[in-house]
Amino acid sequence: MRQKYAYLAWLTLHLLLIVLVSCRDTLRVVAEGPTILPVSFKNFSQKAETALSAALGRKLPASNSAREALATYVQVAGVEAGYGYFAPNVPGGYGLIFELHYPEGRVEYELPLVSSPAAALPIAGFLDSIGRTPHDALREILVKTLAQSVWREHPDVESVRAILGSIRLPTAREFTEGKRESYEFLYAYDFNLENAPAKRNHH
Repeated sequence: MRQKYAYLAWLTLHLLLIVLVSCRDTLRVVAEGPTILPVSFKNFSQKAETALSAALGRKLPASNSAREALATYVQVAGVEAGYGYFAPNVPGGYGLIFELHYPEGRVEYELPLVSSPAAALPIAGFLDSIGRTPHDALREILVKTLAQSVWREHPDVESVRAILGSIRLPTAREFTEGKRESYEFLYAYDFNLENAPAKRNHH
């Protein structure tokens, strides 16, 4: 019976986190605007989004153990990604590129592997989740998972540098003036042979 109550408590907490994260993301989009909603909604959304961020531990010090545990759970469980249901304006998002270094000195560049056009959307959401992650150690682990998938396709690579940046889309006026999307460097992570995935034996 206790185990049943424990599962029920965990499920309740998990669903509560989903609701809080989805509401926070929705309110953030409305607060950042522009939307078709009145200005009063924007002011309310800013205050409500701040309150929900506090409920999710975002206002606690970065070294706080409760904040770190909560942030790790929502990232690992996938709660942080894909729950922004309302998107009246398209965000710039984040981009990731891999710099592949071979033993002979050759350098190639590779984007995160996408098996099909339908898989591009989850990857975009995952990159957005990585870019929004406030913890360096967790962000590096998430980037490493993508780097390993690229490494499996290029087993002869000696080292990989992952470069994460934010993508800024031009406004309608800037676009008519000839401006296009710009890329701003944020983080870089280096992975060597010690980080490489185990090579599979082919028979």
